[in-house]
Amino acid sequence: MSVYDFEVKQTDGTEKELSDYQGDVLLIVNTATGCGFTPQYEGLQNLYDDYKERGFEILDFPCNQFGNQAPGSNVEVAEFCQLKYHTTFQTFGKIDVNGENEAPLYAYLKSAQGGLLNKAIKWNFTKFLVDRQGNVVKRYGSQTKPESIAADIEALL
Repeated sequence: MSVYDFEVKQTDGTEKELSDYQGDVLLIVNTATGCGFTPQYEGLQNLYDDYKERGFEILDFPCNQFGNQAPGSNVEVAEFCQLKYHTTFQTFGKIDVNGENEAPLYAYLKSAQGGLLNKAIKWNFTKFLVDRQGNVVKRYGSQTKPESIAADIEALL
């Protein structure tokens, strides 16, 4: 099993197969528009600008589970990111990353390497780095700034 085995909802509610990203290095992030970490969108966009031509994609999953910090509709959240932070990477529909309504993708991400990775997501802007074969290679907490992940991305590209 890999991340390519999952389907997720886009902002318009239609399904997107993650197999469409097969062969790319992915950074999968649960985000929020009203969080203290929201300015990380700028760093994420910088990473995307630096590496997208080499097969790097960021998959943005807004999550309203932590302090209701992702209010609004899916479209409103995506528009906020595009207007305020000039994001051009893919923003998907809102998801739950923990609990009984947890997205299957996140259940997989958290359990992919076992051990500590199986723990619940603690807050928004938790990041998972995925190699070109769809394997989760690293998990980063909310406080990890996107620019500090650049060397790990480079190594996979």
